[in-house]
Order: sequence, then C-alpha cells, then structure tokens
Amino acid sequence: MGAIVESVSSGAKHTFGKPVRERVRLLAGLGVEGDAHLGVRVKHRSRVAVDPTQPNLRQVHLIHAELLEELAAAGFAVAPGELGENVTTRGIDLLGLSRGTVLCLGPWARVEVTGLRNPCAQIDAFSPGLLKKVVGRGPDGGIVRRAGIMGIVVAGGVVEPGMAVEAVAPEGPHLPLERV
Repeated sequence: MGAIVESVSSGAKHTFGKPVRERVRLLAGLGVEGDAHLGVRVKHRSRVAVDPTQPNLRQVHLIHAELLEELAAAGFAVAPGELGENVTTRGIDLLGLSRGTVLCLGPWARVEVTGLRNPCAQIDAFSPGLLKKVVGRGPDGGIVRRAGIMGIVVAGGVVEPGMAVEAVAPEGPHLPLERV
C-alpha cells in the first residue's frame, strides 16, 4: 500500500492542538481554510512578535502517524491533531524529504515542503517529557527535530483521510530539511 493521508485537523484559534476534521480545504498561497496559521505572512505568534512581515513558510504542518505510534510505545498518548498538525500521513518518510519536495495530497492539493517544525516547550505542557522524544541529538551531536515538517500550499483542494500522498522531488541535489 502506498502513502496516505490518515487524518486532517484545523483550528481557528492559536491553541496547541487542533480538532480532527472530516476534511480540510487547502488554499493556494494561504494554507488551511479556517486555520489560525492561514495567510501569506507569518502567523506563528513568536515570529509575528519579531517580524510580522516575514513570509509564512508554515502554512501546513504535517506529521507521520508512525511517530505517534513510536511515542505511544514510549508511554505518550498522542492522537492525530494533538501536536498541532494539519495533516497526519502514513507510509512516507516526511523527515527524509528534500526541501522543495512537492507533496501531492489527493488529486488536487499540492504542498511544497519548506522545512522542519521546531517544537517548543509547550510540548512538555501537553505531556511532560515529550519534548525530549521529538527533539534530540544525532550521532554527530547536531539537533534532530522529529515533530513533523512544514510547507506552503502551491495548489489548493480538499484533503481527507484515505487520499493518496505522493512526493515529487525537486530538480537538483537533495537539500536536507532545516527548521523554519
């Protein structure tokens, strides 16, 4: 079986988690319709405080369901949407994608991968100790972020559970994901 959308979520307020929905609509150049992070300019509160004119490279947040299962095995009960993601996928290595990869979500929606989510201490308020499970150090001592990826909507459309997910790599060399 190929990669699929397992769950979709959106929330109009800046809360940590987002309610699961039957479907979400992605709007080109803006993000998820009705979501607090919708817009051309940055919506993340800490980034707005620094410079509200920055482009919004975090229109859509995606997490792989396999991470939620790994967290459950470590004793953390985390359901889709509870880490603030808009799209929960299954069967695709989101963290291994190249910057600029276009994710085809069903027949219409397209999301260009911009980078890694940089989780903050709010994760520990949700579940103490969880931050250490999604941010750590690699063998080289560098920071490893595992709390999903961010992207911008390049083609709009409805996204719902069960839809296929296909990754189209950009031309040129692989560009490792960095925090955005």
